Amino acid sequence: MSPAEFDRIVERAVAAVPSPYRQRVQNLVIVVEAEPPRPNLLGLYQGRPLTQRGVSDQFQMPDTITIYQGPHERMARSYEHLVELVKETVWHEIAHYFGLNEAEVLRAERRRARFRRLGRG
Repeated sequence: MSPAEFDRIVERAVAAVPSPYRQRVQNLVIVVEAEPPRPNLLGLYQGRPLTQRGVSDQFQMPDTITIYQGPHERMARSYEHLVELVKETVWHEIAHYFGLNEAEVLRAERRRARFRRLGRG
């Protein structure tokens, strides 16, 4: 898949984040890179989570979420699965932006998956 096509998938995944969350995101850049710095990494949040910010943080460099194309493509069983994987990765990294640690993100993802299976989300 071309980088431009993958970029469009990432853009759609970001647009799929519910509005109440998207509206609270400030000073955040989302980039796509071909490969991660270490194996099996789908995305990476770099920055200072909202829960750790104070008044003096208003003039900081933007936080960054990086989505890695190669691992997503290798994991995906189909185009539709690729789209779903990217959505899940974007959600995962945005959760870190909002201050959830890895364990909290994983618990939230399990709850979200359970609600989807039950047809509630």
